[in-house]
Amino acid sequence: MISDSEAISYEFATGPDLYALCQEAAKARDNAWGKQLTYSKKVFIPLTNMCRDTCGYCTFVQSPDSPHANYMTPEQVLKTAREGAALDCKEALFSLGERPEERHQKARDMLAHLGYDSTLDYLHDQCESVLTRTSLLPHVNAGALSYDELKRLKPVAASMGMMLENVSNDLLKKGHAHHACPDKTPKRRLDTIEQAGRLDIAFTTGILIGIGESWTDRVNSLIAIRDRHLAYGHIQEVIIQNFRAKAGTAMAEYQEPNLDDMKRTIAVARLILPDDISIQAPPNLEVEYGSYINAGINDWGGISPLTKDFINPERAWPQISSVAQACEGLGYSLAERLTIYDRFQHQDNKYLTPNLTQRVASLVSRAAQVSGGVIA
Repeated sequence: MISDSEAISYEFATGPDLYALCQEAAKARDNAWGKQLTYSKKVFIPLTNMCRDTCGYCTFVQSPDSPHANYMTPEQVLKTAREGAALDCKEALFSLGERPEERHQKARDMLAHLGYDSTLDYLHDQCESVLTRTSLLPHVNAGALSYDELKRLKPVAASMGMMLENVSNDLLKKGHAHHACPDKTPKRRLDTIEQAGRLDIAFTTGILIGIGESWTDRVNSLIAIRDRHLAYGHIQEVIIQNFRAKAGTAMAEYQEPNLDDMKRTIAVARLILPDDISIQAPPNLEVEYGSYINAGINDWGGISPLTKDFINPERAWPQISSVAQACEGLGYSLAERLTIYDRFQHQDNKYLTPNLTQRVASLVSRAAQVSGGVIA
């Protein structure tokens, strides 16, 4: 790992300096992860698109005044999961707005119609339904959660995640990305990551770049993730995600990060984070996503053959065959993985409850019978 000060010094690395930085990161990736990149074959289940936060870049969240504001019904959840299973998906990614019922009457009314008064209670039961009625493994991305909330969800989710995004409190100020977003305070996000560590939950987090933060803010965000992983050992992957401007949002005119900025951030993430943390970047948010390989990524995240990216609906997933070609062109193979990484699967029910341990073992066994199956 490089020092914190060295990471900060790469802020303006470009040309030959950026090339050398990426080479160093790629070498570190090869030493730790070999010549194989991975992805998770998933379905995206947007349980509700209402939220009590109003991020300046988000088009996923719908106002309660919108006719599109909704909760998926149990039937819709199960239908999506079963269609994904029929396409050999292994992961059901539950993504949702944070605690909409605490702000919006419409959310409370829709929950009541479903027989609930809490979004998280509804989430728990829908994860349980997918787990018991399909072959998929739920992965939960429900935002900032307390110790007790995480503990309740652990038996019905093989892994969980929440983007840290950034540790800068400046982003909470009026006119900035996270103004009036009670769930986006760095303290609340970092506490969620820490509580997940205390509970031995295999956890995904990451940073969102280009939302008004400084380079030092990015490095400090990676350091904060690193420190919590060194304390608990539970971070399985860190996503480096580039902001994309969307029409109709407060940040529609913001400058997007360019490819060099992404490569610079990916490379520094690989070099400042422990080797056992996977570095991921989404392939649908950059036309030249193959360039990420030489910057040090080892994973592409979830890719769906069925559902769109509801967070970035204007950015279609690339075909898995195209991602494989990008890897092969640079001397790497592409393999499917489960939502919970291999090293978390075999620790005597530490990260997985017994029911999930059995499901994971079944998926690994099934994949072992076919060529190019899940990494075991």
